[in-house]
Amino acid sequence: MPPSRVLGWLTNAFPLWVLVLCGLALIAPDGFTWFRGPWIVWGLAVIMLGMGLTLTLEDFAAVRTMPKAVGIGFAAQYTIMPLLGWSLGVAFDLPTEYAVGLVLVACCPGGTASNVVTFIARADVCLSVVMTACSTLAAMVMTPFLTTLLVGERVPVDALGLFKSTVQVVFIPVALGVGLNRFFPRAVRSVLPVAPLVSVVVIALICASIIGLRVEEVKASAGSLLAAVACLHLGGFALGYGLATLLKLPPARSRTVSIEVGMQNSGLGVVLANKHFVNPATGVALAAVPCAISAVMHSIIGSLFAAYWRWQDERPPARLKTDN
Repeated sequence: MPPSRVLGWLTNAFPLWVLVLCGLALIAPDGFTWFRGPWIVWGLAVIMLGMGLTLTLEDFAAVRTMPKAVGIGFAAQYTIMPLLGWSLGVAFDLPTEYAVGLVLVACCPGGTASNVVTFIARADVCLSVVMTACSTLAAMVMTPFLTTLLVGERVPVDALGLFKSTVQVVFIPVALGVGLNRFFPRAVRSVLPVAPLVSVVVIALICASIIGLRVEEVKASAGSLLAAVACLHLGGFALGYGLATLLKLPPARSRTVSIEVGMQNSGLGVVLANKHFVNPATGVALAAVPCAISAVMHSIIGSLFAAYWRWQDERPPARLKTDN
């Protein structure tokens, strides 16, 4: 099998990577808890740099060619998900720290794996790239603003600190990646084949680390927390697709909006939770747990949606019955 196909297969197995490593972290947490603190911050920076390497200034200019689809996706990303996260925290009566984590991840931009899932689903990859780029850049303002708006009454929120952290781990690496792609395209082309797999491995390590650090807490509230996170992403996929269809986007673009809305940058949520939502009494950031679970959940749900849509495209058309 050619190396490119092996890399592609390993990258597309993203949900399996996350699921396996998080499962192992529940059994043998010490094997993953070394990946913590600055490792997680630098890991996310590597992921965002990898995203930047795939982008060009022309990608951002492409907004002008599909303003309706980008506008619908952007509005859905920063309305449906934050409100859904807040509502589910209340509906499931989650402990404050878990409810804050659920809102935090719901206020994050589109997930870094959404482009891969969009490709598998045979949706509009160009639109996916543009939407991810736009929501990621907007996260510098939208994530701290919405988080403060929705949970500021429950816990102290350092909005300025969130803004600075988002700039550091999102904007700077992405801008650096775009710059490298523009001025050193040959070097970037040599790195691009392995960049998605590196991102997948780092995301899986981040999630496994968070699960491993909080094994007992995860087990204690597994039922309600898993259900809330699952409903968050199922709701995001379903409502994103429904809104795009209602506003008459073509099927491929409706799928893309669904994926972009339903998949969050959970790694960013983990980093922000670890830095800004640590419980002063325990020294633990339980708000990071829903973010880590989110990475597993949205990957599995996104892969299932993608497989279903791909199957729909590949199945033979139904034959019309005719009278003999």
